[in-house]
Amino acid sequence: MSRRTRIFLALIAVYVLGTGWLLYSLAAGLDPRYRESAEESLVETAQLLATVIEQEVDHGALPADRVAAIFRDLYRRPFSAQVFGLHKTRVELRAYVTNRHGVVVFDSLGRALGQDYSSWRDVHRTLAGQYGARTTRDVPDNPRSSVMYVGAPIRWQGDIVGVVTLGKPVQSFGQFVAAARQNMLYAGLTGALAVLGAGLALAFWLIRPLGLTRDVWAALRAGVWRREDGARRYSPRRAWRALRAQGRSTAHELREAMAGRNYVAGYVAQLTHEIKSPLSAIRGAAELLQEEDLPPAARQQFAANITRETRRMQEVIDRMTELSALESRRLLQDQQRVPLAPLLHELAASARARAPGLRIDVHVQDDVAVEGDAFLLRRAIGNLLDNAVEFSLPAMPADAAPGIELGLSREGRMAVVRVRDHGPGLPAYAQARVFDKFFSLARPGTQKKSTGLGLSFVREIAALHQGSVTLANAPAAGGGTADAAGGALAVFKVPALRA
Repeated sequence: MSRRTRIFLALIAVYVLGTGWLLYSLAAGLDPRYRESAEESLVETAQLLATVIEQEVDHGALPADRVAAIFRDLYRRPFSAQVFGLHKTRVELRAYVTNRHGVVVFDSLGRALGQDYSSWRDVHRTLAGQYGARTTRDVPDNPRSSVMYVGAPIRWQGDIVGVVTLGKPVQSFGQFVAAARQNMLYAGLTGALAVLGAGLALAFWLIRPLGLTRDVWAALRAGVWRREDGARRYSPRRAWRALRAQGRSTAHELREAMAGRNYVAGYVAQLTHEIKSPLSAIRGAAELLQEEDLPPAARQQFAANITRETRRMQEVIDRMTELSALESRRLLQDQQRVPLAPLLHELAASARARAPGLRIDVHVQDDVAVEGDAFLLRRAIGNLLDNAVEFSLPAMPADAAPGIELGLSREGRMAVVRVRDHGPGLPAYAQARVFDKFFSLARPGTQKKSTGLGLSFVREIAALHQGSVTLANAPAAGGGTADAAGGALAVFKVPALRA
């Protein structure tokens, strides 16, 4: 994964984590806010009820019967109230009254009559002239059974002669909390995705104002329909592959655009480095050719040097242009069914003609076909085979081990082409750089280097076909770990068509 990709993913991760933390903090704060609101209402209601009870106090005696009658009628009272999404038809408020000693003289639920509640926080603090409240579970092991209690003092002639406590089950307003949390998360996630989508759309618009819609439509048109026996048929698998390739290429283009300046600078630096040497050779030869007393043989040699170096520069520029054009392609436009076995035999025959002393064997385990650009696939596999030919050992007897082995097989959903030579293999320092632009190893025998763009070209072709390519040392004869003694093994993988 490149540094640009890591930065891009890190920015998205920071955005996602920041949005998630914000939504979590807001959702976690909903329940306390609802409890505070409910407690504030209970305080006022408890004070109101305490004022009503104080009207009936006689010489400090609490009117328990009068309070019981009020709550009995309250619970029997029919009503219907639509509170937003809640249809309410019964009163869930509960109450109890304790005397100045903390003993319960009235309980609306009839559970605690006569019990000593002087140690409860709501009763104890209220009798002491302070604010008393508590939250207690009806069922100790069930947090959903929590009830909020708020106490209010009952006074007679300025003295506190009792406490009236109102209770409200938390579950009665818990559904509002759950609904608010769900709505908030839905709105938050929708907003976050909308902002992320708008940001990506803006980035795409800044990169290519008119190209995104056209490319998506081209992907659908190329992927959804295909011709079979002269008829157009729907292919959802192709459509999915085309859109996935388009999405991957668009994301790649976005990352490249975000760091486009460095990308272009790197390209220019690499190209400048590659043409510096032939330019120096051409300039030196041209200066020597200007000498009047230069022998004819030397003049021909320097002229040949200029021709050779010019050809080398032209090759670098042509390959660079070709690779740049390939990298700018976002998807394959004209795809067709490409059987790989005939392609391998054709490439092997061409290689034998160029190197008649080298034995090249083709092993086809599965007659696999892929969907893609036949020309590009031929170029990619042909490039791997050309490298194997250039790095193979000198001609061998017919009964010796093969110089090059071409293999074709199916592994799961992938078609796998293997190109193995028995040459010197890859040195340790080169194994991580073989696909870098302009990196090349000296060929055995001639000690010449190529442009160093061939393997980069192969990698781009594999990526366009949603595949991959690797190049490493092959296992030595008789098995064991891979090392240079076993030669090099290139593995080219692309998605295979169903048999």
